[in-house]
Amino acid sequence: MTRVTIVVPCYNEAHRLPRQTFLDFIVASDGVTFVFVDDGSQDATLTALEEISRAHPNRVHVLRQERNAGKGEAVRQGLLHALRRNESDLIGFWDADLATPLDAVFDLRQVLIDRPDIQMVFGSRVRLLGREVQRRAIRHYLGRVFATVVSVLLRLPIYDTQCGAKLFRVTPELQRVLGDPFCSRWVFDVELLARFIQLHKGNVEVVRRAVYEYPLHVWNDVAGSKVRPTDFLRAFRDVMKINRRYLTSANREWPHRSSTED
Repeated sequence: MTRVTIVVPCYNEAHRLPRQTFLDFIVASDGVTFVFVDDGSQDATLTALEEISRAHPNRVHVLRQERNAGKGEAVRQGLLHALRRNESDLIGFWDADLATPLDAVFDLRQVLIDRPDIQMVFGSRVRLLGREVQRRAIRHYLGRVFATVVSVLLRLPIYDTQCGAKLFRVTPELQRVLGDPFCSRWVFDVELLARFIQLHKGNVEVVRRAVYEYPLHVWNDVAGSKVRPTDFLRAFRDVMKINRRYLTSANREWPHRSSTED
């Protein structure tokens, strides 16, 4: 069985965390463990997470960050914890509100089982006939603008970088790109991709072949999201910072590498 560890970052989620859904999934599934990271919550989030852990101590681990460091750092610490435990073949992260249902873990896992050439699978919120993807219009259109900017800067034809459902194959490369804290609290997903590109000395084609976007069957915009339209301005600012730190230097240092080189 291909073992999976899912990191769930949590900040003030005591009233939104679908505890029973997590508990039911753990009972019904094999080979999936969870690392919940409390990112310095000010409410009863830690208590809720500890209740889940007590019910399934072998399948649930809880990390506590004393200060709120942002979703990116919570995810990074959770992934590093999973890597140190060395108990899983695949690791990833999932949004605590379960906008992406947990059953999709198996869909993403199957891609990595069937495709040994793929290193990471990203859930993608594509509105297609026969699929239930519900997003507020403002977030959808701002998201499309943001994704277009990111795609141009990364030189990757990626549709959705920000969906909170991702799986990675456990590799030395993943360990390396998680080594340092992210410079962005808001769009660490983009920074991850930029680090992979930098790791391959600007060879975007290697990264393109390693990523698979999986169109989700179900995604619902859960009420109470902490993301606001104004946060997109911060996201664009952070993308520019990521571009300067990782991509501009890579393009300058390795201008001779084409997008089709290995």
